Amino acid sequence: MYVGDIAGRRALYTPDQLAVIDAGKTPHQRFTYAQLNDRANRLANWLQVEAGVSKGDRVGIVAHDGVEFLDAFFACGKLGAMLTCFNWRLHWRELGALVQQTTPKAMIFSQEHAEKVAQVQADYPMHLLHIEGESTAGSLHFETTLQATPNMPISTEGLEAEDTAVLLFTGGTTGLPKAAMISHRMIAWNSLNTVIHDVRHEDVTVNVFPMFHTGGLLVYTLPLMILGGTTVLVRRFDPAQVLDLIQQYKATFFAGVPTMYQLLTTAPNWSSADLSGLRFCTSGGAPLPVSLVEQFGREKGVRFKQGFGMTEFGPGIFALAPEDAIRKAGSIGRPNFFVDARIVDDANQPLGADVIGELVLKAQSMFSGYFGNPEATKAVIDTQGWFHTGDLARCDAEGYFFIVDRKKDMFISGGENVYPAEIEQALYQHPSVQMCAVIGVPDARWGEVGKACVVLKQGQTVTPDVLIAHLKERLAAYKVPKSVEFMDALPISAAGKILKRELRDQFT
Repeated sequence: MYVGDIAGRRALYTPDQLAVIDAGKTPHQRFTYAQLNDRANRLANWLQVEAGVSKGDRVGIVAHDGVEFLDAFFACGKLGAMLTCFNWRLHWRELGALVQQTTPKAMIFSQEHAEKVAQVQADYPMHLLHIEGESTAGSLHFETTLQATPNMPISTEGLEAEDTAVLLFTGGTTGLPKAAMISHRMIAWNSLNTVIHDVRHEDVTVNVFPMFHTGGLLVYTLPLMILGGTTVLVRRFDPAQVLDLIQQYKATFFAGVPTMYQLLTTAPNWSSADLSGLRFCTSGGAPLPVSLVEQFGREKGVRFKQGFGMTEFGPGIFALAPEDAIRKAGSIGRPNFFVDARIVDDANQPLGADVIGELVLKAQSMFSGYFGNPEATKAVIDTQGWFHTGDLARCDAEGYFFIVDRKKDMFISGGENVYPAEIEQALYQHPSVQMCAVIGVPDARWGEVGKACVVLKQGQTVTPDVLIAHLKERLAAYKVPKSVEFMDALPISAAGKILKRELRDQFT
């Protein structure tokens, strides 16, 4: 069974090739493909025997990046289980709701998230493995457990390409994120698209995205490992450390979001950093300023590719070649090799060049739907198999695509998708709030941050700090708006909808 056993297949071909450098550990830890396969076998055996995990079951993880994340992914692949990747920024109540939705049999967690996991565990018992630190009630130490478990080859008969490998959460407009089902088929086709456009056998990259995110797990990490290259993992993004690692391990490409690239240029070791080994850098998540492209080229000789992807598709969907970075500034590029894309009107009919409509996609690298939510799946995949992104876009006469407006009212803050409806729902829980709308406004550091526009109930008084504190008790920190604007009224359409575009125009 090799459909899901990436570690086993890679260990067969290149057992002694360096696969992973875990730079979040002191000292850095190195693992060959044979060693990764050994670890995956051990974890899979423990999950199967002790936690009762079998094909189709879920295994949760709420952890910072490290080799343990890949151990869990490869072990689940051997078992035919679904690695369920929780955002470690979530409030424990949010985590609990998602655990109830996905029902994992086991949870792997970083020690700094022990308290929230313990609070969830009180309502939903699971087998627990903690990655570092002292033992917590009912939890076993990950590495100790791994080494105490036999390294017995393990496989699952009957695993098919369409079976789900990973659940990745994508923001929802009704408050609770939806779990996108990422199949083994999707991973394979995304890897093929990535290899065609970007990756070589000998490549080395430094991954700075969290692996609960499609950017961390699927953009380059897995395609490169399938190809047999080397991935350097960092616990969290630190600009000075990243510059050092690119130089130390002779990275050949690097991916980040514009905020990260801006922070790299202000790191204390920017001027001395040698980035000459980079064949290219990739930027996604938001448009990359031309001035930044020019600075990297002028000061470091770095060429930029720009990309576009999403949890439900790819995530490698579009790519803009380095030679087009300035000529086609603002474009997401052209579709990757095995991706079909078009712009359609409200009747789902294709539109001509430079006409704005909805971006729709079709490819084998599309997700399988939302876990336990067929209604939401049906809402985004039409009867002809096209995935409706909800993004307004246009395509010019040369076949380059441009995003005109982001999906619904979503904005991106520091590379994270933020969905206003979830924040608004929490705001409405405050007794003084009559009406509210949350928009994204420009921010020099994060790209965009939230602004809450609030109309108070008659006779009520409350300060911005009180509302922000109210939200911090209910939401992950990155979702909480940075400012509150009190208004006498919000702009309303004839249909009774709040006109967020007018608010954005007013405050941006």
